[in-house]
Parts: sequence; structure tokens; C-alpha cells
Amino acid sequence: MDQRDEMNRSILDVAIMYRQKKIFDIVKEQKIPMARMRRFLDYSGNKLLHHVADMKKNSGVTKPGPALQLQEELKWFERVQDVIPSYYVPLLNKDGMTARECFEIAHEKQLEKAQTWIKETSQSCSTVAALVATVVFAAAYTVPGGSDENGKPIFINSPYFLIFTVSDVVSLASSLTSLVVFLSLLTSPFELQEFHISLPRKLIVGFSFLFFSVLTTMLSFGATILILIQTERRLTTLLLSIASFLPVLIFGILQFRLYVSFMGTTLYIVKPGKLSQRFLSPAQHGGK
Repeated sequence: MDQRDEMNRSILDVAIMYRQKKIFDIVKEQKIPMARMRRFLDYSGNKLLHHVADMKKNSGVTKPGPALQLQEELKWFERVQDVIPSYYVPLLNKDGMTARECFEIAHEKQLEKAQTWIKETSQSCSTVAALVATVVFAAAYTVPGGSDENGKPIFINSPYFLIFTVSDVVSLASSLTSLVVFLSLLTSPFELQEFHISLPRKLIVGFSFLFFSVLTTMLSFGATILILIQTERRLTTLLLSIASFLPVLIFGILQFRLYVSFMGTTLYIVKPGKLSQRFLSPAQHGGK
């Protein structure tokens, strides 16, 4: 446990540099060695928290996309910060920089990539949400089968007409909500700390409403077809239903991994805002 490399770095330092979470957790459980190792300096004056800024040896990235990877890095910074004394956080290395400053400088390019990815994704999803809203809004005034001379829908007594009406309204509400969320994303501050909770959470909400709007749009489309055909053949009904929900299935398959990754990393956070308080104000911890 106490062996050092040529730079006077312990196994804990190396585990942090290489993002080896399992080794980090094992060492953390060893209270006495952990108490010693978290106080050592390497020959560059770096503490444990300084090593989080080392991007060259980062071999523990498991998430897709630059935004999720940056979020993972922010969580790693917080995780390491939890195991060191609070008064060590604002300490300087031999270059005169705190761990926070080293982290910000080392992640500048990753931050730029994450900002570009979030903007492009929000713009693309906004376009899709606006298209869905336009389609379902027009469908609301185009009653399947038309209306009689009194303006009453001809197929109002059809069991599928209620499905059409409800799904169309829900789809319109969901698509507009999704559009608002993605527009708020585009106008959000793309600061480093925002990628820990705020931006991923907004993206999850936008994706959820967008997916639900596509789902209800296809449901409305399927109900319209069944209203117009009025067939009692189960095979025909089944085939039409499958054809209606095929786009939803494809969309879900293509976006499933990204959606689950965002859900897993964002919902994992125990105390929202914890990092923004600690990462941005290390000096406050030095005074505790």
C-alpha cells in the first residue's frame, strides 16, 4: 500500500489518474493506509485532487458522447474531493494552481466539445419537436372522415375516435413542452458546472417529452387509419398497428443507450447542487 513510483505517487494517486474506480474504492475502505495516502504530495506538489485533472491517462471513460464524459469527470472530481480533508482543497501545487484550476484548464477542450454537442442535439431535437407539433396541430382540425352539416364528426361514435382525440391532444402538449425545454437548453449558460446536473437533466426531460410526443402521434395516426378502414379483421388491425409504431420502435432503439446513460448518471446524484457549491467555492472549505 505504501509503495511509491518515481514521482512519489501512491497506488491511490495512480488509481485516480487512471480513473480506476474499483481500486479507488478498495483503498478507500482501508482506513489507516487511506489516512496516510490522502495527505502525501508527489514531486510536483500535486495532491490527490490535482490528479483528477490528468486527462492523458484517463482510461476509465465509459459513457458515450462528450457531454456525458464531462459529467463523468465532474462526478469523479467530487468523488475524490469527498475523501480528502476540506482544508486540502484550496492548496497549490508547484505551478501555483489549485486542483480546481488544473481541472478547468485540462478540460477546456472537452468542455468545448460538450457545448457543441449539446447545442447541436438541442437544435436537432427542437426541429423534430416543432415538426411533430405542426403535424398534430393540423390533425386536430382535420377530423377523420369529415363532419356532417352540423359540424359533428361522422365517426364520433367509433371506439377509435376517443383514442385519436386524446392522443392528438397529448402529442401536441408533449411536443410543445419538449420544444420549450430544448429552447431553454439553447439559452442556458454552458458553464463547466452546468454539465454536472442542470444540462443533463434538461436533456432528459426534453428527450422524454419528445419520445412521448412521437409515441402518441403514431397512436393518433393508427387510430385514424382504423377509423377510416373500419375492419373487423384482427390480422389487418395488427399489421396496421405494427406499421404505425414502427417509427417509434426505431427511434427508441437508436436513442436507448444515450437516454439510459443520461438517466443513470443524472439520477445517481444524491444531492443536486452539491458539486456547484463545492467545486466552485473551494476556498469556503478551506475555512471549515
